[in-house]
Amino acid sequence: MSTSEAIAYAVKQANVDVIAAYPITPQTIIVERLSEYVHNGELDAEYIAVESEHSAMSACVAASLTGARVFTSTASQGLALMHEVLYLASSLRCPIVMAIANRALSAPINIHCDHSDMMGSRDAGWVQIFAENGQQAYDRIFQAFKLAEDEDILLPVGVNIDGFFLSHAVEGIATISDSEAATFLPPRKAKYYLDYSMPMTFGAFALPDWYFEIKHQVVEAMDRVPKKLAEIEETYYKMTGRKYDHVGVYKTEDAEVCLVCAGSSAATAKFAITRLREKGIKAGLLSIRLFRPFPVESILLHVKDVKALIVMDRAMSPGAPSAPIAQDIKATLYDAGLNIPVANFVYGLGGRDISAAEFESIIMKIVESLKAGRPIEKGVMYWGLRA
Repeated sequence: MSTSEAIAYAVKQANVDVIAAYPITPQTIIVERLSEYVHNGELDAEYIAVESEHSAMSACVAASLTGARVFTSTASQGLALMHEVLYLASSLRCPIVMAIANRALSAPINIHCDHSDMMGSRDAGWVQIFAENGQQAYDRIFQAFKLAEDEDILLPVGVNIDGFFLSHAVEGIATISDSEAATFLPPRKAKYYLDYSMPMTFGAFALPDWYFEIKHQVVEAMDRVPKKLAEIEETYYKMTGRKYDHVGVYKTEDAEVCLVCAGSSAATAKFAITRLREKGIKAGLLSIRLFRPFPVESILLHVKDVKALIVMDRAMSPGAPSAPIAQDIKATLYDAGLNIPVANFVYGLGGRDISAAEFESIIMKIVESLKAGRPIEKGVMYWGLRA
């Protein structure tokens, strides 16, 4: 099945209560399939066809506050339109799960992949996971609900898939049974929820005396995510034999140069690194799977001995000294007292593809600089940009 269909199937197996969504390419297939499941009786859920993505997230927040298990999906301009409500979802501690088919933002209008949409909302208080393929996307949906609904977390989770590269890619998906899904993810039992017989206030007005403390609770919950997600990943691994960890690691043990990226391009990068290894080049790969909270400890385990890092960003941060992932990588190294040079490349905007040969060229560019004793170029480099 396609990655979009795999996500919809996982959501069905997760036995959600409410789906509120608005169609937008390239995520439409996800909610389209879910509407079919509800229509034909395969899924006993309330499907709310709203008039905009802003309304979709608003409906999700309201439904979540009643104790329901809630899902939505969007992309690009749809996520941008939700932006205001994303902050409500996290600060009201709504364990919503959303699939994002990452797509470029207008203008000019473009329906293809880059990570600008979710990078633009990276500080909204959502846990953010990036999938490299359809199998990961399917599995992460269950883990996302399990994490979001944990009483020590209670944060919304976004599962990111590259638009078209993954959303429309068809591959074999190893599914779990409905009984396994029910065991791993039993029905949500909310501790606090809207109930007219037991009145509670959610989203009250907060003046300067308490606003700061309430917002800081999101930070505290986010700090608990890495340990909790690791526990969830281990449980899922024992059930399925599939474990992903917070970062994907490939040939990093003795790597002198390590490439860092997120999403589907990690698979392409592996081919490049395999070829370079055959030529005696000690290259490795780190794929960022958990982006928020940033997996600092997991990254430091694998980069402390490398001579240089190459950070690939599929999004720009105009006016900033580095693009989004590179910003976090540099801060991680600085705080750890590691003086490792970082080369930052922005690539693939608007769906522009990148090949294994291009990854080889990028890595060799840095390798040759190291051999010649030349400093690694600072600032942001734009790979594949037409002259």
